[in-house]
Amino acid sequence: MAAARVSLLDAALAALARRPWPAVRMVEVAAAAGVSRQTLYNEFGGKDGLARALVRRAADDYLAGVQRALAGGGGSWDRLTATAEWTVTAAQDDALVRALLTGCWSERLPAPPPGPSPVPAQRRPEQPLPSPGDLVRTVRDRAVTALSGPGTGPAATVELARSCELVVRLALSCVAAPPGEGGVAGLIRSLAPRTEL
Repeated sequence: MAAARVSLLDAALAALARRPWPAVRMVEVAAAAGVSRQTLYNEFGGKDGLARALVRRAADDYLAGVQRALAGGGGSWDRLTATAEWTVTAAQDDALVRALLTGCWSERLPAPPPGPSPVPAQRRPEQPLPSPGDLVRTVRDRAVTALSGPGTGPAATVELARSCELVVRLALSCVAAPPGEGGVAGLIRSLAPRTEL
């Protein structure tokens, strides 16, 4: 069933690229994925469940990119800069990621309803969708974990967390108001101290 789920999400995303979410029809998504409409309903419970799964996948893909940026080479500021650049690029390339990061949902997007999702009997409940603040905290905490070395003391960890959160929030400001020459990397380089974190 995992292959059907991926196919359905891919088909829904392709449909969303062509028309606004309210105009996306479940029967068309199922047909494009090569499965029955009943399979779609069994997997997601309905259009709200499909919307929630699309948004969850966008959040998971964004966070996977954050992990790749943090695991990259270079010093701490290089990896934070790569994380900020990924944040800006992901938001520019994917309207769902942009909405997740900013909380600004247009009528074209599948803004999932708040609260717990109804769960078909065959499936486990999904995790709640992250708010913009949740994503900032998650990226900050992952950056702190990736960048703190053995023996990092409490004071240094607090300073690292502050720097990581500032970089993430600077990246989000660049999503809302794209920077000029030098991009987000230029802004971070101008703020970074001469020493490593």
